[in-house]
Amino acid sequence: MDDPNIKNADILALEKFLPYRLNQASEKVSQKFAQEYKKRYGLTRPEWRTFATIGQFGTITAREICNHSPMHKTKVSRAVFALEKRRWVKRTQDPTDRRLEHLELTTTGQATYKDLVNVANVFEEKFIQSIGDQDAQLLLRALDAIERRFEA
Repeated sequence: MDDPNIKNADILALEKFLPYRLNQASEKVSQKFAQEYKKRYGLTRPEWRTFATIGQFGTITAREICNHSPMHKTKVSRAVFALEKRRWVKRTQDPTDRRLEHLELTTTGQATYKDLVNVANVFEEKFIQSIGDQDAQLLLRALDAIERRFEA
């Protein structure tokens, strides 16, 4: 009979493979939060990430959004277009480089962003409560270590 605690070098049990588990955990938390912003604002994941990034930085280009929250430029472009249709985002052409457009939140977008920040903060507080403060601190330190290790 096989002992589940002994690794077999010829078999990769995904459910025990740390990178896979990290990805699975991340996806579950992300999907749970997606339920919140989709229900409240009707946003897709790229739209939420784009909107949050613009709100965080105030004025930013699409290229900078791609660099900050790794998304393909097509997804960012579609997200910006959708956010513009809602009148949450406006574009301003760069005066020195006509190829560049600066993105920022409109007044309506700023109000929605402020509400979204509150929703995100409540979600994060509940998440931390669900795993406990001590485990949350350990998780944050582990994530910091992972990010430092795999920085480009």
